[in-house]
Amino acid sequence: MALMLAPYLLGVAFLVVLPALATFALSLFDADLVQAPEFRGAGNFRELYGDNIFRFALRNSLLFAAWSVPLRVLGAFGLGMLLHKRFRGSGALRTSVFLPTVVPDVAYALVWLWILNPIYGPLNLVLGGVGLGEPAWLSRPGPAQAAVVMMSVFQIGEGFLIALAARLMVPRELEELAAIEGARAWQTFRRLVLPLMVPALLLMLLRDTIFAFQASFVPALIVTEGGPPPYSTTYLPLFVYRNAFEYLRYGYASAATVVMLVVTAAIVWLQYDIVWRWRKGLLVS
Repeated sequence: MALMLAPYLLGVAFLVVLPALATFALSLFDADLVQAPEFRGAGNFRELYGDNIFRFALRNSLLFAAWSVPLRVLGAFGLGMLLHKRFRGSGALRTSVFLPTVVPDVAYALVWLWILNPIYGPLNLVLGGVGLGEPAWLSRPGPAQAAVVMMSVFQIGEGFLIALAARLMVPRELEELAAIEGARAWQTFRRLVLPLMVPALLLMLLRDTIFAFQASFVPALIVTEGGPPPYSTTYLPLFVYRNAFEYLRYGYASAATVVMLVVTAAIVWLQYDIVWRWRKGLLVS
């Protein structure tokens, strides 16, 4: 067993643990990788506390997670429930759900840059054609934030596969037994299917929460460029990138990364606790 786990543990140690420790250590210094680093202790974190741009980035990241994570989980779960049965065309539909996930992030962002174009973009042409207006997606704060959320929601392929697999793993015999006992479809779903799928839903929830604090980087960099003013789509990953690679403030960027990690871990722990309490309630009731 130890030999089988060794490659995984080595990978985690070298690709996760050591970089995390190095990031934390670097967050205590004023470092630009050109001159000798100067120890600041908690100075970078105190500066973050008073940095208005960091506050914008933190708030935007929390709002993005609050909108995108539920939509992604519910979308993947709903599509998994709809497409778990085989019918003509089900394979093509499953493929179409998963396809946006495998498109490279930069290419995906460029496609959306065309979709959201206010003049000839297909989205505004459709919305204008049905009388719903033509939002200025990239020049107003609200629509720009909504656009980044939309881009994330369409990339639910991995969550869809998890939901689909979890639904297919529910024993058909139990569903037939519930029907024989007189349970209605909603009762079977609530008392049988949903509790058995909760572990998969929890995995999707935790994964998408972690994903949400990273996935906003490419759309914000390529599509909205962190704007429109004032920093409406500047998220934590973009804040870290600019401080590290544009301003050469690697210690300051590392401190922001540590804060992002702590916030993500706190939210994930809270979600885990809430979902498992909810599952216990479902099983007891």
